[in-house]
Amino acid sequence: MSQRPENSPVVTRFAPSPTGFLHIGGARTALFNWLFARGRGGRFLLRIEDTDRARSTPEATAAILNGLRWLGLDWDGDAVSQFERAPRHAEVARAMLAGGHAYKCFATQEEIETFREAARAEGRSTLYHSPWRDADSASHPDAPFVIRLKAPRAGQTVIEDAVQGQVTFGNDQLDDMVLLRSDGTPTYMLAVVVDDHDMGVTHVIRGDDHLNNAARQAQIYRAMGWAEPVWAHIPLIHGPDGKKLSKRHGALGLEEYAAMGYPAPALRNYLARLGWSHGDDEFFADAQALDWFALDGINRAPARLDLKKLDHLTGLHFSDMPDAAVLHGLQDYLAMTGASALPADRMPWITAALPMVKDRARSFGQVSEKLHFTLAQRPVEPDQKAAKALDDVSRGILSELTPQLRDASWDRENLESIVSASAAAHGVGLGKLAQPLRAALSGRMVSPSVFDMMIVLGRDETLARLADACGPRAD
Repeated sequence: MSQRPENSPVVTRFAPSPTGFLHIGGARTALFNWLFARGRGGRFLLRIEDTDRARSTPEATAAILNGLRWLGLDWDGDAVSQFERAPRHAEVARAMLAGGHAYKCFATQEEIETFREAARAEGRSTLYHSPWRDADSASHPDAPFVIRLKAPRAGQTVIEDAVQGQVTFGNDQLDDMVLLRSDGTPTYMLAVVVDDHDMGVTHVIRGDDHLNNAARQAQIYRAMGWAEPVWAHIPLIHGPDGKKLSKRHGALGLEEYAAMGYPAPALRNYLARLGWSHGDDEFFADAQALDWFALDGINRAPARLDLKKLDHLTGLHFSDMPDAAVLHGLQDYLAMTGASALPADRMPWITAALPMVKDRARSFGQVSEKLHFTLAQRPVEPDQKAAKALDDVSRGILSELTPQLRDASWDRENLESIVSASAAAHGVGLGKLAQPLRAALSGRMVSPSVFDMMIVLGRDETLARLADACGPRAD
């Protein structure tokens, strides 16, 4: 087995099949590969494994590329199409044939299935051993054939895995897999190895559902005398119930998380912690993740998806994000969900309000909702709950409050003092008066602090909205 130089630059790859959306598990695999390569000054490559022409679609490919871009995972060079490299895969299969590491098998599908049915009926292994493995080429018929790997029959194939440890496979349990089909197209097993070798991949970091494939793929590396990559098979993500993640657990596609309003930095943080750890650190930025991430920090046990933890981390990230980054993310979110863009004439209010609304947000949807008061047009139309808070008594109190605010010094301490005094004069608590005041200013019962809204809106807009709310009812 050829050894890769220890000081060779790190090259990782993410190799999704474009047959559907970018699954959250695939996104985590891409992130691990990105962190490992970028943190070591290496290269992160993208390969689209589109050999299944019946199921691969341009739309799915576009979704994968867009999902990776949204998550902030940049790759080096152009994305490689596995399908377009089919001639190279066939070339390697023929080289293995010429070198005695593969052979032509003329067995038909009917013959193979007949063998397996008999084996099942007799309780024997259904592992197929081709009679053509050691046949003299002079006996070869003029008929279609596949090229099979001449795998070792005795001994063991050992995989030194950076996550799973040493994993041993008995060679008597591995068949002579097909490398090239009778129509000349390569199989997945061959294509993956040839592509990884040609792309210079040094570390194969992928889900542990591929662990069995590693044994078969290692045999191709060894037959060709190629340096094997470092294998690292990461446990899959399970749902909160401990079962393999599936549609019943809710949002699965990366685009769904984007549409739910999660900011990409928070999802990167959460996915990094989903199966990997650095001490007790939970909240961290990209720079720390890039510095800390290592394969020995990956857990062997499956990780469990926990949206409550994601929400908690999202709140921490919103608090930590610069206002400009929150605004940019919000604009992207609104465009993605088809919502109206933020109006330019309200941008002063929006930017002034962001510091006070982002700290308690858990999604861009919540940021948008909390910014509603900056977007509402006069007269502000209250929703059903807000309308109930603006009863005749409350409107009367607001009418008395308005003149006191007209000449007040417009700072938070003074505004709180005036409103508190008004509440006390009417024998109600500050919270009781804040409800109709909130309804008048925002049209909602959930909003930032009434004093924060007054500061953002300014004296003229605040007084105008109070006048609208205290005016004659339309009904």
